[in-house]
Amino acid sequence: MQDTFAVERLVRLGLTQYEARAYVALIRRDASAPAEVAKVSGVPRPRIYDVIDSLVAKMLVSERPGRTGRFVAVPPDVAVARLIDIQRGRLKGLEADASAVSEELGPVYSEGTTRQDPLDYIELIRATPAIVKRFTELQLSVQHELLGFSKMPAAIGVSENEAGLQVARTCTLRTVYEYSQLDDLQSREGIQRFIDSGEEARFVEELPMKMAIFDERVVMLSMLDPVARASDLTTLIIENTQLARCLKIAFEQVWVTGDTFAAACARRGITPPQ
Repeated sequence: MQDTFAVERLVRLGLTQYEARAYVALIRRDASAPAEVAKVSGVPRPRIYDVIDSLVAKMLVSERPGRTGRFVAVPPDVAVARLIDIQRGRLKGLEADASAVSEELGPVYSEGTTRQDPLDYIELIRATPAIVKRFTELQLSVQHELLGFSKMPAAIGVSENEAGLQVARTCTLRTVYEYSQLDDLQSREGIQRFIDSGEEARFVEELPMKMAIFDERVVMLSMLDPVARASDLTTLIIENTQLARCLKIAFEQVWVTGDTFAAACARRGITPPQ
């Protein structure tokens, strides 16, 4: 068991498994022939000569003069000191390499950080769970105002949008809905809940697309994929204040044409939820 621990520690100090086993075998004898070392250490005999030569090169083993080649290990304290010196030399080499890499690549990195992809501010999402997650994150980031066009199909239903309710309670939330969203009782009750929480709502016959404008800073546009299934949505998230302000003008133009909740319900022949 003691030999096993010694071998493991010698390996951590930089020896190979065979080198460590051969050295531990050698310190138990005054001098040994390679064949004897192989037998005691368990190192394969065809490998023992290379292993001993490596230990000699590292000055952990020396050859005793004589007619037959016999080898002797240096004292353990000397061997450990030499292994530490070898590791220090390797560390200095690594430090020199690290310094050279830093000097060579540092300017390249600095130059690279000044170059930005012109489309870095555009994010494209197609998977519904990812759309819901990102929409929720953006709603929770709102500080002042959220404007939206609500159009079916929706990645998250109005009755399930708890983050939107938080916006309605704390910030300005204005949404334009399509009349058809009033035909479903669950959707109608969800809209009523939003209005009760502080949302301002208007209703129109048809909206061109789903849209949300967050603090005149970020725009989220969801469009039906014309190539894939009709229910699939492609969502773009664009962080651009100029675009956000431009689309806000479009939002205001639609907003002024819309009906209130009560007027929209009356138009559809629906009694508003109590």
